[in-house]
Parts: sequence; C-alpha cells; structure tokens
Amino acid sequence: MALPLFPLPNLVLFPAVALPLYVFEERYRALLRDVQSSGEPFGIVRVLAASQTSDRPFQERVSRVGTLAHLHQAQLHDDGTSTIVVVGGERFEVEEFHTDHPYLSADVRLWPLERDPLGEEAAQASARHLLSSVLRLRPEDAQELRQAAPDDPLLLASFAANVLPLDGAQREEVLRAPTLLDRLELLLGMVPSSAKLMN
Repeated sequence: MALPLFPLPNLVLFPAVALPLYVFEERYRALLRDVQSSGEPFGIVRVLAASQTSDRPFQERVSRVGTLAHLHQAQLHDDGTSTIVVVGGERFEVEEFHTDHPYLSADVRLWPLERDPLGEEAAQASARHLLSSVLRLRPEDAQELRQAAPDDPLLLASFAANVLPLDGAQREEVLRAPTLLDRLELLLGMVPSSAKLMN
C-alpha cells in the first residue's frame, strides 16, 4: 500500500496511543490536506540520530519501520497551521520510499505481530509482571498509572512503552518485536533494575 509519511525525531508511535501533533511545515500541511481528503491513515516513522545519518539523503535518514496514524481530531488555525490528534494503528515496514510528493511517502507492507506459540496466558502473565514493575518504578504515580493502564496485553505494552524512560532506538526495538510476548519481555528487560529487584 502507498502511504504518506510523517517523520519525527526519535518518536515511535504504538498501537492505540493518542499522539498530539502541531503541523506547521508546508509539506506536512499538504500531507494533512491529502489525508483529510482521502480519509486514509498516514505513517509515522522515526528520524534516525543525525550523528549516524547526516551525510545521507533524507529518505535514508528515517527508519524503515513505522506505525499507521489514524487522524482523530484536526483543528485548523488562522495562520494555516493545524493541531491534530492521531491514534496509532498497525505497524508497517517500508518497501520503497518515494520523493514525488512535497512530503516523503512510501510503499509499505503491514507487519502484524506473529502468533505466539506460548499463547495468550503467557502474554497475560508477562503483562501483569510488566505493570507491577512500572508501578514500582513510579510509586508517586502508581495509583494514577494503575487506573490508566489497560487490561489488554497489547495495549498494556503500548502504555508501558510510553511510560518507561526509553529512547527512540529502544522504543523502535520494542515495536519491531516479532510477537506480543517478545514485546512485553523486551519492555520488562528495559525496566531499571531497581524496580525489577522488588518483584
């Protein structure tokens, strides 16, 4: 499928996560107009660290894995900029970049999580362990986080990926995990040891 892309520095969008964005560059205003006209999602991909990619063309400075962004709200301002809210959908992998629009676009293939051979019970157990570790890491916010945390293991993984103090590369590693259990276990491994030791 062909997909407009909105690259963002060190940001990784996860399924079901709401993300507010301020659209001010003309190329992304054009992207927003096209998305509003088509009703289709666009893709959010991470801009890689400049120190690794500064001498490469722009399309080689963005990740080849991203997440569908479904437009949830859009407010146009008098100066032509917009404030929007998108919600993360399925992840995808870039097959080929295109530069024939004002903005970057690509042919992508959707990349659903593989079925885990250990089954749903293992994911549920890992999700409970992960939530417990996150709550112990943030005791001052534990009650609020517990109330906000979703029950579904996939959504809990997305929630934890945004709550934990991870950098863009770590978040992308989590997004790339083959199965949901792999994603949960990766996140658990990224919890600082001080919180995990108390489990």
